Amino acid sequence: MGALMAELDFIIQAVTSSNHGQAIRKMFSIENPGTVLISVAYARETGVAEIEDLIKACAQNTRAFVGIRNDITSVQAIKRLLAAKASVYAVDTATRMSIFHTKLYVVANKTRASFLIGSANLTFGGLYNNIEASALIDLNLTQPTHKAFLDKTIASFDNILRDHPQHAFQITGTKQADRLFAAGRLEDEDVIPPPTTGTGVKRGLRDALPPMNLRRAFPPRPKVRAGKLTPENSKPSNAPAQHVKAKALDKSRRYHLVWESNPLSRRALNIPVKINTHATGSMGLGKGAVVSEFDHRHYFRKIVFAGLNWMPEKAHPHLELASASFKIVIKNLDYGNFSLTIRHNTDTTSKAYQQRNEMTHLRWGEVKQLVAQGDLLGRTLYLYRQDTNPPIFMIEID
Repeated sequence: MGALMAELDFIIQAVTSSNHGQAIRKMFSIENPGTVLISVAYARETGVAEIEDLIKACAQNTRAFVGIRNDITSVQAIKRLLAAKASVYAVDTATRMSIFHTKLYVVANKTRASFLIGSANLTFGGLYNNIEASALIDLNLTQPTHKAFLDKTIASFDNILRDHPQHAFQITGTKQADRLFAAGRLEDEDVIPPPTTGTGVKRGLRDALPPMNLRRAFPPRPKVRAGKLTPENSKPSNAPAQHVKAKALDKSRRYHLVWESNPLSRRALNIPVKINTHATGSMGLGKGAVVSEFDHRHYFRKIVFAGLNWMPEKAHPHLELASASFKIVIKNLDYGNFSLTIRHNTDTTSKAYQQRNEMTHLRWGEVKQLVAQGDLLGRTLYLYRQDTNPPIFMIEID
């Protein structure tokens, strides 16, 4: 490091080999850090998990400022930061017109300070998969201007706490985190919301743009209990976490994730391999990508599509049919609502049942023209349910 100059590096993630997770680990290579400051708009549990070992090693010197009341920061992330013994501070502007939107990581000892300043939140996407840009700055604290920069940074956050005590405050324990969750100021990662699309598409139009070729990392997939995927008005076999019971809102008006597919195949999307290949016009709903305890042969009929008007086929009474409304969202574009048919095979003596094959199929109907396209191969289908009477659904493919 030069006598007066800081060492600088530029990180642009996902389009290069650099990522913020690696950069933060490099920052923590500073010996005996006496100051650690993390300030982000959003925190999720998988993001915290990526650096919690670093935080634990110097927890007594770590302060984390996190924005809340933003529909993203979760109670699980806050509790994981608390479990790592960091001092956790919430910043709540109490308005959507101005949110706490900082993205700053600082690690310093008596002679050296490392800053990461840019766009990366404390989420797995922010640390690895989103296209994020930041400057990594190493300072020599023996230089007065460098030391003054660090001091000003630390003082700025001290001043937020001093000048805005109602809106910037320390979260001292899990009970306080639960109260913030119950008040709607923190989110629950066990309830996965649908996309919030702002763009509608004229019916029949579909672009064929494939996904951008980016460098991606994959977080470990948590094991999901059937209870976490169960519609809110049913009784799961496993009781939900205590904080979920405290949530004060009308859950019947919220979509929630009930199933996630494996990477979509030609068969699922009804894309023929050969010209003379017969497409079934439907997609089988099986175990999918969720690591869970539910039996897919019964889950869709008894849980996901419970509340629909099921009727047996006249010629095949062991086959039941029901119709429901599905909003279709593809690549974050809203294609509107469609009435689709679901077919379920009730025969538990059949070869398909004994081999644990799919017993429930979704017929694509007029949606087939939207989904039977090659740019969707390998993507994931997410199925959401809204617990109205009758229930309505959303399909997202991304």
